[in-house]
Amino acid sequence: MMNEPVYEVTWPLASSTVKEIEAKPRISDLSKATIGHLSHYGFRHNEMRPIVEEVLSERYPGITFVGPDEFGNIHGPRHGKDTLPVLPDKLKEYGVDAVITGVGSCGTCTPAVVRASMVAEKAGVPSTTIVATSFLRQAGTVARMEGMADLCISEFPGVIMNQSDEELRRNTIDVLVPNIVEQLTRTVTTAAPVVEPEPGSIVFTGTFDEVNEYFLKNQWSDGLPIVPPTLDRVEAFLRFTDRDPAEVLGVIQPENREATVWSVAVNGVMSGCRPEYLPILIGIVEAMAEPNFYARDFGATPGLEPLVVVSGPIVKQLDFNYETAVMRVGRQANTSIGRFARMFMRNIVGLRFSPDDSDKASIGLGMNVVLAENEDAVTEVGWTSHAETFGFSREDNVVTVQSVMASTIPIYTAGDTAKEHLDTLVEIFGGTCAGWAHTGIKKGKNFPLLIMSPGVAKIIARNGLSKRDVQQYLFDHTRIKVSTLNRHAWELGYTEYDLRQLHAEGMVSSAYVESDDPDRLVPVFVKPEGIGIVLSGDPGRNQSKGFVQNQSHGYPTAKKIALPADWEANLGR
Repeated sequence: MMNEPVYEVTWPLASSTVKEIEAKPRISDLSKATIGHLSHYGFRHNEMRPIVEEVLSERYPGITFVGPDEFGNIHGPRHGKDTLPVLPDKLKEYGVDAVITGVGSCGTCTPAVVRASMVAEKAGVPSTTIVATSFLRQAGTVARMEGMADLCISEFPGVIMNQSDEELRRNTIDVLVPNIVEQLTRTVTTAAPVVEPEPGSIVFTGTFDEVNEYFLKNQWSDGLPIVPPTLDRVEAFLRFTDRDPAEVLGVIQPENREATVWSVAVNGVMSGCRPEYLPILIGIVEAMAEPNFYARDFGATPGLEPLVVVSGPIVKQLDFNYETAVMRVGRQANTSIGRFARMFMRNIVGLRFSPDDSDKASIGLGMNVVLAENEDAVTEVGWTSHAETFGFSREDNVVTVQSVMASTIPIYTAGDTAKEHLDTLVEIFGGTCAGWAHTGIKKGKNFPLLIMSPGVAKIIARNGLSKRDVQQYLFDHTRIKVSTLNRHAWELGYTEYDLRQLHAEGMVSSAYVESDDPDRLVPVFVKPEGIGIVLSGDPGRNQSKGFVQNQSHGYPTAKKIALPADWEANLGR
């Protein structure tokens, strides 16, 4: 019997930037305390707060409260940036002795309320964070990843949005308030720091099966067999970049690790990529590391996934599939690079659904392979490429990353006029996006993506329409009832959803507030130019397919792929 090869494998993670933070001493006498409420105005916190104040005031007659309106919304791309930097000064201004933050009951709001509480703790103000039962592990994991293993968390039992008014009140009085009192008055402890390996160090030696078992046990793989990341394999990847392996491409929450060129190469090896894919992998990570991409929030309950679009001459050079079965596994470039994006989310960003629950996808979506643009079809119909919409030229190699969380059915359109095709796209693509319109409208931006067969694009272009005309048609004709919009917003947890307020804040146009009729129709898409269109798929079939973007995280982010000086020579080896 032949001996199996033995592999010395390196650590697939990267150095943490977190410094341990001690929770501040608790309150000895709540009857003399001023309590500040911090809120993201969701999950019925507006109903819990008066009950909390009522019960605490009866028990501690001298207690006083400062409402969340004095501090501002603590969650979201817009609100968090405005509120959290000035929060320490606001707490001092109002003489706040302790903070109650709520409510964590989704995969992104839970990290948000935890981080807001940690801002208070760093400012010297003790806090407790209201978190629904199912999100307790995620809250504890995020706090630990951010450097505070003993952040005080107050449980609210059950599924908040499914409770009657009576049940919500009973749970607030009988469970939440006692938890708040306990957490604001208990003794806190500091956990011992975790010692991790150094990047590039050998963490295990064993056979192929033993390596895979070790990585699986340590939550360093995606559940499929990995290619053992030996130092030789990693070094082979690094020949395809001129950049320093130690260069930090970004630091991404929740795990706050340094996304280095080295860590990209290691995870590329594990994902089954070829060494020559490294420049694309670096571009993907540079995109995901952008602050406005919000990779940290890909653990959201809708179950979003990264979708990578590759454009430019490199599509043919590296043998990407851009025709039949473009979104199926099977071509190494499309499949392994798609797998890398998810692997990097697990190992460096830190999103894992077990045992830490930092990934809280309620059901989730499968891994996406890379979507490669059909450059020949773009040229033939005379439209702009996907990369050109981000300001790049047709000669540039570009990688674009965005979130997607659902797809449409296959959309078959037929006829020899553009209108026949576009009306069906409005019905199916627009109709699918309508179910998630409330989020994009609240954030003031949404970025759905439509993959269009070159055969469909030819008919539309032959009728004299540009890509911009297609975007405008979809925008103009896709509508939803305001009553339906409000219902979907409530079901998600937006318990305070006001189109007039959003208009006053400049988030949406006047089209959303032209009357008070609950059955009036309003646009599903916020802006026509936000609708992405990529020509790809079987050119011999009249099919398109759409993807709904999360609209809160994973905004389309494009990066030029930087090739090394000796690119051509290395490819020929």
